[in-house]
Amino acid sequence: MSQPKVLVTGATGFVGEAIVFKLLVGKSFTPVAAVRAESRLKGLCKTVSWEMGSSDTSVLFDGIQVVIHCAARVHVMNETAQDVLAEFRKANVVGTLNLARNAARSGVKRFIYISSIKVNGERTKPGRPFLSSDKASPLDPYGISKFEAEEGLKKISLETGMELVIIRPPLVYGPGVKANFLSMMRWLEKNYPLPLGAVSNQRSIVFIENLVDLVIVCINHPAAAGRVLLVSDGTDVSTTQLLQRMAIALGKKDRLLPVPAQLLRIVGSLTGRTHLIQRLCDSLQVDISETCKTLNWTPPVSMDLALQRTARHYQDSQRK
Repeated sequence: MSQPKVLVTGATGFVGEAIVFKLLVGKSFTPVAAVRAESRLKGLCKTVSWEMGSSDTSVLFDGIQVVIHCAARVHVMNETAQDVLAEFRKANVVGTLNLARNAARSGVKRFIYISSIKVNGERTKPGRPFLSSDKASPLDPYGISKFEAEEGLKKISLETGMELVIIRPPLVYGPGVKANFLSMMRWLEKNYPLPLGAVSNQRSIVFIENLVDLVIVCINHPAAAGRVLLVSDGTDVSTTQLLQRMAIALGKKDRLLPVPAQLLRIVGSLTGRTHLIQRLCDSLQVDISETCKTLNWTPPVSMDLALQRTARHYQDSQRK
């Protein structure tokens, strides 16, 4: 019997590529990688050329039983678009729903959508983590576009019978991570003093291997169909604790200065860095108990081990 074929969009991205490699290692499914440029995946598995938002999806679904849709327009540094929300909608809503409709017409059984916790909102109150059943409250263009895509996908699923699984991760980290998490490692590696030694928030994050493990489970788990699933490492930390644990993983002594969070917020407001300070000081927790119970799943990698693997990869890359 041939292995089920799984199409992964955004296969050159951080999450998509990790999913393809996991599928290759597991050998229970045959991955097909949808890519828009040259990729190191070519030669390892079948690849098809496709760009998010393209109306031509005829090359994508030959023999495909499951789609894992990772491709998305994410935050753009130095954004120049006049209508930012329109640009996010074009890729993340129109592109996603076009893909899903064609997938359903082609007989795809299940569509797994990698959404975002930003659909729930930007922050949580102390002791009140987000639940999958919470009313959506997206605030920025990215979160709004992800929510609108979810709603459209639910309608397509009802109309066509194609099973839908929605996964909402918080910040994803791991070997090769970029953006703010990479900056954090650089600060710690260089022993910069950081005014983040007294932040008592709580944040949920997810290691790339834990997220990928859940995605693989969702490919054929019968209880995943029709679900909105939240995911994290199962351990929440303050910004201070995360920096302390990351410093240990890097073999460094942290230089965290105990500046009160309220003072940081004032400085952020005066310097035009309000959003950055909010991300560092606000809480954002997710409750994954329903995900774990529904799928009999637990995150396979502890946060400390995940941070060690991330730190080791970063330090190895610096030596090259």
